[in-house]
Amino acid sequence: MMKKFSMRGVCAGWFGALFVSLLLATARVESVELVVHGGDTGSEAIPVSWELGKRYSGSKSFSLWQVEGGKETPVAVQLDPDNRRVHWLVSGLKTGSSRVYRLFPSSERKAGAGLGKGVECVNDGKNLLFSIGGKKILRYNHAVVKPPGKPDPAYDRGGYIHPVWTPSGKLLTNDFPPNHKHHHGIWFPWTNTVFEGRKVDFWNSGKKQGRIEVVKLDGFGGGEVFGWFSVRHRFLDLTAPGGPKPALEETWKVKVYAFGGHFLFDLDSTQKCSGRSPLKLNKYRYGGLGFRGSHEWEGPNAFYLTSEGKTRKDGHHTAARWCEIYGKLEGAMAGISILCHPKNFRAPQNMRIHPGEPFFNFAPCQNGDFSIEPGKDYVSRYRFYVHDGKPDAAISQGLWSDYASGPRVKIQKD
Repeated sequence: MMKKFSMRGVCAGWFGALFVSLLLATARVESVELVVHGGDTGSEAIPVSWELGKRYSGSKSFSLWQVEGGKETPVAVQLDPDNRRVHWLVSGLKTGSSRVYRLFPSSERKAGAGLGKGVECVNDGKNLLFSIGGKKILRYNHAVVKPPGKPDPAYDRGGYIHPVWTPSGKLLTNDFPPNHKHHHGIWFPWTNTVFEGRKVDFWNSGKKQGRIEVVKLDGFGGGEVFGWFSVRHRFLDLTAPGGPKPALEETWKVKVYAFGGHFLFDLDSTQKCSGRSPLKLNKYRYGGLGFRGSHEWEGPNAFYLTSEGKTRKDGHHTAARWCEIYGKLEGAMAGISILCHPKNFRAPQNMRIHPGEPFFNFAPCQNGDFSIEPGKDYVSRYRFYVHDGKPDAAISQGLWSDYASGPRVKIQKD
């Protein structure tokens, strides 16, 4: 039997399809044109980010295109889901110049993969190793590391960065140096503190007063623009009656950017009280973010240069926006600049520059007592610039300026 042909059904189907098409067209998310304006100081290569806000709320991936001379070239872009910001890298942006980009949700336009080497992150169950193009950048130790030689559990430590390598593969940091077994590459303890009336030293672990432990590795990964990890630490008062008592909870968020000629990474630390008791930090010459340099820099072999032109000779107990620590590694010059964000407490912060060891510390406690209070986050932000060759104050200053205020990113067209 032949089926009846119905024009009513055809029309209904056609209008239905048209209606759906119109809905899709209306729902289509348009691109946005962004302009990056260079700052007062030019930089060779810097990370740039733009906050999405409520825009593209349903999108988790994007494509970015540099617009120049009527042509569009794809650029690697990566989303940080924590704060809904897209990140990309800009090279060769001169002072006072600008550059135009067009951002799409990847559902609208795909740029394809492999735009850059990207940062790889590998977790072996004990640490996270970050690398780019086969070059090792840094390692974060989330498992407990024991000191070499005769074991002393008091010095067992996790929750720090070591090693840090230079782009040519030279080892830049040191761990468990014999004269200071409590020093660990890049780490963040406090020294002269009072918790519930008890003196607690979280820095000098041999005193067995305080310990910092890894609570949980919340996440990690690689990417074309940056590799990252987020981890929680806990500061324990070992002198408390009844056993160890939590004093501080800390979160580290670290980004390692996909630069190969030099290395650049950020460390953001957020500390908060574990309970209702504050942690008082007494005035002291060191405590806070610490750096321990290579064993090759022991004695007179480490050099310092601050943003204010100070050196090892006169830099201790002075304030600076950044400090460069450098010297010869395997016969060739290399170094690291540590940049202090201007929103940090008491920025520009005072520094501990050791007179005879490759040790550096941004130490806001040098300026007097303060407390970390319940309900109030203590946030610290630092950027690290690792390079081969001699230090260049102009580069460090340019990087600090970009870090402090960043190149301006504005919408030019929707």
